[in-house]
Amino acid sequence: MDFGLVLQTDPPADLLVERMVRAEAYGFTHGWTFDSVVLWQEPFVIYSRILERTERLVVGPMVTNPGTRAWEVTASLFATLNDMFGNRTVCGIGRGDSAMRVAGRRPATLDRLSLAMGAIKDLAEGREAEVDGTPMRLPWVRGGSLPVWMGAYGPKALDLAGRRADGFVLQLADPYLTEWMVAAVRAAAAGAGRDPASVKVCVAAPAYVTDGSPQALAHAREQCRWFGGMVGNHVADLVARYGESGAVPQELTDYIRAREGYDYSHHGRVDNPDTRFVPDAIVDRFCLVGPVEEHVAKLERLRSAGVDQFAVYAMHDDVDGVVEAYGRDVVPALS
Repeated sequence: MDFGLVLQTDPPADLLVERMVRAEAYGFTHGWTFDSVVLWQEPFVIYSRILERTERLVVGPMVTNPGTRAWEVTASLFATLNDMFGNRTVCGIGRGDSAMRVAGRRPATLDRLSLAMGAIKDLAEGREAEVDGTPMRLPWVRGGSLPVWMGAYGPKALDLAGRRADGFVLQLADPYLTEWMVAAVRAAAAGAGRDPASVKVCVAAPAYVTDGSPQALAHAREQCRWFGGMVGNHVADLVARYGESGAVPQELTDYIRAREGYDYSHHGRVDNPDTRFVPDAIVDRFCLVGPVEEHVAKLERLRSAGVDQFAVYAMHDDVDGVVEAYGRDVVPALS
């Protein structure tokens, strides 16, 4: 199993770069960031600094979207980084949640996302692509490679990920739901004539290592509760689309019944006031909290469910502590 570190591009950027350098030294293979340029700093500028300071780390957004930038701009950003530092980027992409909504726009449709994934990959790898009806190519690209990993939750998005994406990003660490969603992605890949095993699977969720005491566990849960609110925002979209039809697992939909709304100014933040509806049981299911041995045990279950990479969301008060604990005890146990 590979390991990634996911950070928000809060200033100062130097601190984020230093943490990514340290993560590589601890055995992490991927460095991811959020990509909502109103809420945080522009990530592609920072990727250049990370790549300059590391040797092997692969970097990319978790996740970008088809609407913030023109597709040829996104492709050129990736291709330029690859030309400068070798093929060490990955394009995590989704419909666009915080990046679009905070700017007053709607997330992209799945049809547009599908077109964007193909165009961005083709352009970044030197092939011709059509962007909004205009054929184009980046003539300077030589030997470029850009894996495109798609974030998804609902049935139609999982189907698209299986048919079109190089990888599938799932933002929750519940083994049961992971198994259900990985099966859906692989079935779609097989139905499209692809090798299901060729679609990489990345699970991303907060991790907080404790000493096992009840007090430490309670603190860890509070530090990670924001994640249940973020996932709940996506689930609310699914319920609006599919209702209580059974198309989405009940384990996902039940806990959002007490959800009242979501303010994107607090997106991904520990002090998010819109997460009070998230119970401890959901924090425990969706995140990794507790002593190291519990993290290892849960990650072994996720690996058995088909997960190739676990990406640590480190948005809490012990970023450096969790990176060190994973590098010392968790990464060696599962790599």
